[in-house]
Amino acid sequence: MSRRIAIIGGGNLGTAIAEGLIKSGFSLPADLTVTKRKTSTLSALQEMGVNVTDNNNDAVEYADLVILAVKPFQVKEVLLGIAGSLKGDKILVSVITGILIRELEEVLTSPIPVFRAMPNTAIAIQQSITCLSYTNASSQDIEYVSELFSRLGRVVTIEEKLMDAATVLGACGTAYAMRYIRANIQGGIEIGFDAKTANLIAAQTVKGAAELLLQKGTHPEYEIDKVTTPKGCTIAGLNEMEHQGFSSSLIKGLVASYNKITKP
Repeated sequence: MSRRIAIIGGGNLGTAIAEGLIKSGFSLPADLTVTKRKTSTLSALQEMGVNVTDNNNDAVEYADLVILAVKPFQVKEVLLGIAGSLKGDKILVSVITGILIRELEEVLTSPIPVFRAMPNTAIAIQQSITCLSYTNASSQDIEYVSELFSRLGRVVTIEEKLMDAATVLGACGTAYAMRYIRANIQGGIEIGFDAKTANLIAAQTVKGAAELLLQKGTHPEYEIDKVTTPKGCTIAGLNEMEHQGFSSSLIKGLVASYNKITKP
């Protein structure tokens, strides 16, 4: 029997999760409830058969698993409003950046399994990397939540203390990758391509490079060695990038983002 899922917060992320669960076949639309104050913005989900409501408590009462997808500043108010309904065999999953599991537990009135999940924007096309941590969860709970997010991309379980780092590497990392692709496109235009063709070549090349690592489990340097022939154009380009600080600037950028999160 399919579990019933409530997504509290029908913004971009909450909507993307709902759509991904339906498209992947993990959930039937009738088993999903999504909440938002302005339910009119959820008409597309409603047309798919998803239950839409502005009543968080009704949604939680109906559900077996509750995904909290509101803004960080709304968490306490929203959680206080539904805490009385979060009890028994229910599972709570937070996809909210910067909110610790213990902060959620402080508001809850009953001990239940609590998960913290950090997906990225590629969840909209079921290609996210989602980092998970949890407390009070059984092996069955862990398996179920992991399976849920695996339908939306790939999943890795980490210690909660690494969640800030996961945000930088997995979520901010999308922006870093996009900036690299944009630079690739600009370079492609300079050497003769029109923007549309350069965009396609750059994006597909990055996708292919990533799939090589994911499917073969190899190290980037192993794949680099395959295309760097002696005195060739690839090694000439790589060396010039390194002389200009390519790797060091990327690492410094990652650290700067991490410091912004941990030392605001």
